[in-house]
Amino acid sequence: MRVLQVAAEVFPQVKTGGLADVAGALPPALAREGADVRLLLPGLPAIADALAGARSVLRVGPRFGAAHVELLHGRLQGSDLPAYVVDAPYLYRRAGNPYLGPDGHDWPDNLQRFALLGWAAAHLAAGELDPAWRPDVLHAHDWHAALACAYVAAHPPTTAGSVFTVHNLAFQGLFPIGDFALLELSQRALWPHGIEFHRQVSFMKAGLLFADRITTVSPTYAREIATPEFGCGLDGVLRDRHHDLRGILNGVDRELWNPAADRWIAARYDATSLAGKAYCKAALQREFGLEPRADAPLFGVVSRLTHQKGLDLLLGALPALLARGGQLAVQGTGDDALEQAFRSAAQQHPQQVALNVGYDEPRAHRLVAGADVIVVPSRFEPCGLTQMYGLRYGTLPLVRRVGGLADTVVDADERALAADRATGFVFEHAQAGALEAALVRAMTLFRDPPRWQAVMRRAMAQEFTWTGAAREYLALYDEAIRSRRETPRRWAMR
Repeated sequence: MRVLQVAAEVFPQVKTGGLADVAGALPPALAREGADVRLLLPGLPAIADALAGARSVLRVGPRFGAAHVELLHGRLQGSDLPAYVVDAPYLYRRAGNPYLGPDGHDWPDNLQRFALLGWAAAHLAAGELDPAWRPDVLHAHDWHAALACAYVAAHPPTTAGSVFTVHNLAFQGLFPIGDFALLELSQRALWPHGIEFHRQVSFMKAGLLFADRITTVSPTYAREIATPEFGCGLDGVLRDRHHDLRGILNGVDRELWNPAADRWIAARYDATSLAGKAYCKAALQREFGLEPRADAPLFGVVSRLTHQKGLDLLLGALPALLARGGQLAVQGTGDDALEQAFRSAAQQHPQQVALNVGYDEPRAHRLVAGADVIVVPSRFEPCGLTQMYGLRYGTLPLVRRVGGLADTVVDADERALAADRATGFVFEHAQAGALEAALVRAMTLFRDPPRWQAVMRRAMAQEFTWTGAAREYLALYDEAIRSRRETPRRWAMR
């Protein structure tokens, strides 16, 4: 089966969140299952510069405001993944964040930048950009690639099935409705039941409407987004398409995230020999300037500092953590108010709280390896990878029971402890008091080393691999291909 994966970022070249990890890990997992997989990526500087053996496939000419558009093919350095890159310097050759300008606001031409990505994907799927390779299925990831599904549906020669994955429904790719004309789609794609969303153009809605199959990155999140509480205004669309919606849990790259072989951590260890984890904790305390205490439960955070991630709840529970002798190490960036609040806490309690603003991949590994508990108190969480990394490293996750967090962590209540099923700590309500109660339970168990280590070993025994996810995706691709042939979802191009 020939599979085209379409995404705006990929690890290790460009990463702003879990999407990049998925784009970097899923294609090789599919390839190991026998699929012929290629990536399609925008020509962002770090991506274009990492394309080894680049050759020109087709000079497209001017498109979406760019005078020069060319399709390149090569292999991504570091991963050796075969990839197409849409080379459009005017749209993509920009420093910094792939979505935001230096002022912290969206690039004003994001509609054109990501419409081009979707347009290129659809024309590749139709066999018009590279006659030597035509995919059987196109898999578009998140709103940046969602318009590919609309272009496929609008393109009668295209027989490829389409799959759209929602990584985070809260980010929808919304643009002024007056810019719809720039997309070169029929007005029927906009009205009456098209991609218009509250007098805006919604790329996310385009994926939900026009893909042959829809996935999210965990089974619980697939159920949640069909409800008003989590549906971000699109729950009605998702309920209408519930027969085509699946939740497939993300996996963990077991080579990259492996405490027995991680080159970035202070000492290597595994479930049979945990001594190295104590060295990692001591090294993390030194690196973050915390008091070097083995007996202090060390809580870690690797996250965007946002309301969604529930870090304000952690601030509310912080006095209880500190009063009981705990420590907190935070790596992240995001809302100024949250950054300042954690910075203030670090200044007031330098032996117990430390903040590193920004994202650094090696430091993230060291934090996950060195902490005793990894805290993910999200208000909603489509899947979450951080808690899976924690499980892999014996760093017990403390999470809210939502989305993929609910699917991956078993609460250490007395029944689960007795049955040797516990892998972390789970709380129900998005309230500082509920989080505080979970923190207290974690610190209580930490004071009982034999039981704590038993939970650590159970956590490290969990298997969240990309192999299982890849097999589920391949089965879904077959469905999408059959659906395209039997009941094509099409609209006419303008």
